[in-house]
Formats: sequence, C-alpha cells, structure tokens
Amino acid sequence: MSLNQYLAGRLSASGLEFEALQELLIRLMNYGVLSREESQTERELYDRFVRIEEIVAEALALYGIRLYHDRRFEYVRLYPPGSRTPTSDSAEEQAFGGGLRARLSQHEIALILVLRAQYDKALREGKIDERGYAVEPFEAVSLAMKNWLSRSLPEKATERKRVFQRLRQLRLIDFREDDDVERSEAWLRIHPMIVDFVSREAIDALQPSPAGAAAGNETVAATAAATSEIEDVP
Repeated sequence: MSLNQYLAGRLSASGLEFEALQELLIRLMNYGVLSREESQTERELYDRFVRIEEIVAEALALYGIRLYHDRRFEYVRLYPPGSRTPTSDSAEEQAFGGGLRARLSQHEIALILVLRAQYDKALREGKIDERGYAVEPFEAVSLAMKNWLSRSLPEKATERKRVFQRLRQLRLIDFREDDDVERSEAWLRIHPMIVDFVSREAIDALQPSPAGAAAGNETVAATAAATSEIEDVP
C-alpha cells in the first residue's frame, strides 16, 4: 500500500478526498501558518484542518515537522525539525539547517520583539479585544522601538514596508493598506500568536536601553541567538 493510499483510507471517515488533504498541506508548507481570522480561504482551510488534524500531524511528522494548534484563537503554526514549540520546554536533540528555516533580518527581529513587548503591555492593561488582538498606532510602535532598543525602523520607505509586510505574511500583525505604514495615525493589530512566536525568556531579556543604539543592537542579537522560535517555516 502506498502512502497516498494509506492517507486516502484514513480520510474516508472524514468524507474528504486526498486532494483536499494535499491542498491543506501545500498551504501549510508554503505559509507555515494558518489563521482562521485572516481570510475566507484560510477560514475554510482551518475548518478543514480541524476535521483531520491528526492525519495532518502524522503526514508532517514524516518530515520531522511539528505543528502547534491554538484552539482558542483558531490558528495553526508549523515548526521545523529541531525547533522549540510552545508546548515543549526545549528543542529536539537533532540538528537541522535546511530550507524550512528562514532567517529573519535584524530589523524584523527587533520589530517582533518590540511588538511582543507591546502586546504584553496591552495584556496587562486589559486592552485586548475579543479575538485576542492588541491594537497599536504605527507611531506608538516606532516610539516603542526607540524606547526599548534605542533604534529606529529602516530609513527607506520601501524597506519599512517590506519589514511590516513580512510580519503580516507571518500572521503576526494585520493592517488594512500598505500605505498605513507611512501614516503615523494609522493602526495595526498584533495577533495573539506573537506570544507563541517569541519566548518568555526573550522578553525578560528585553529591557529599555539608555545606552544607545549599540546596546539595542546587542540586545537584538543576543535575544535572536537565544530564541529558536525566530526561525520560521516560510
């Protein structure tokens, strides 16, 4: 019996065809994340995933890929072989440096860390909506970057947009239009999955730095080195 035949047999009870599983797996492998809140397409795929979660997990496990499913906020994230997940205390004892890991830039890492800190602040202040999102103006994010890390967002508008678009691609944030990045009064939403994306240890190490940009750069570098979650399935 081939793998395809085995999976098709497992799917029979769900009423789904093998092609439906294949489409779901391709989407997960391409994006590394599935958020029901994101779009109608992802809503349908997420609902499909819930029906066959065990089968999806088994198929991905063949390649050492693990998934994390947050049922409260309705999202799924994939983790490459050897990485740490929100439900495991440490990474698996195996080395992996293949194509599933996508290194983020220093600007992206810095922004992710600051957004995580801002999310924690909103959580403490009770400023989280019913879907678990924290809402922040772009101007506040820029100021927080300077306060926490003594560094600024990229100077070039195209680079700033690319950084925010990358985080939106990872489903860590959401905003309406690309031009919002250049409008200080515009707002973005921080997805609750950012809590799982960055470890508690990383945030504990992140403190406002009065020593200038050099200290901020050291904080980002040290935190990135210690945080296995900041290597993502694209």
